[in-house]
Amino acid sequence: MVRRLLQALIVVLGVTLIAFILQNLIASGPELARAIIGPKATRQQVSTFIAQYGLNHPVFVQYLHYLGQLLRGNLGYSYKLNEPVRQIIAAELPKDAFIVGVALVLSILISVPLGIWQAVRRNKTVDHVGTVVAFVFYSMPSYWLALLLISAFAVTWRVLPAEGSQGTTLGAMLTNPAGLVLPILALTLVNCALFSRYMRSAAIETLAQDYIRTARAKGAPRFRILRKHLLRNSLVPVTTMVGLSLPGVLTAGVVIEFVFNIQGIGLSFYTAATTSDYPVELGITILVGLVTVLGNLFADVMYAVLDPRVRYD
Repeated sequence: MVRRLLQALIVVLGVTLIAFILQNLIASGPELARAIIGPKATRQQVSTFIAQYGLNHPVFVQYLHYLGQLLRGNLGYSYKLNEPVRQIIAAELPKDAFIVGVALVLSILISVPLGIWQAVRRNKTVDHVGTVVAFVFYSMPSYWLALLLISAFAVTWRVLPAEGSQGTTLGAMLTNPAGLVLPILALTLVNCALFSRYMRSAAIETLAQDYIRTARAKGAPRFRILRKHLLRNSLVPVTTMVGLSLPGVLTAGVVIEFVFNIQGIGLSFYTAATTSDYPVELGITILVGLVTVLGNLFADVMYAVLDPRVRYD
């Protein structure tokens, strides 16, 4: 685990370096200065800004300065929004964490028993129906699924609002819970389709293991076999997917936020990209990369918890 932590630190360092270089390829020097302080800035203003923030230094020197700021918790400053990037993320993160967290929990609660049920009833009608439904939702673009949900529940039946809950804080959004149903439902359906397929495949493979046959031969009850021997050993692939889904806490699906007009980190990133707000873009990109590494690290830890055979040699 110490080695995995060191590897994670190296990967995070690589993410910051690559993101910073790509950002400099998009805009650097005078271009970056004008994008930040405005296209009508005078030459004197541009020169002052470049000298003040060291944009005339070599890229590697700029990167070391930026890395030093990151270590102090400074993700940059949005001159277009006139506030630090850290404050922007801190304001939007609780909303994204709630939406994605609820969708992730619902996806696990639905897909794990569904995948096991399909594995136990393999090649039966239930399995075929579940497979078809899962493939439909898995292959459907998230924006198209969101539009279909809006068309059905908001336009045709008029039981739910087409727009997501609005508010600058999570508490303000929770005052209109009906506006959270469709975004959470869209994310849940997509995750369920993915998780249930992995769970089914893992459960089918586990059912063919010798210890399952031994437990059956000893006369162990079916529920005990499924709960004690099948469930835990089949959760490893799903654990991987959950770990990879953690970055969604920061983005909540940019497309879902855009379709439902939910002001979260994902929509903030989209807005920053369209308005050339480079500090916000870079700050969110690096933070998402960090959470991705932490998600993989979480999955590695859970491997050892779920499967004692796992060893890091």
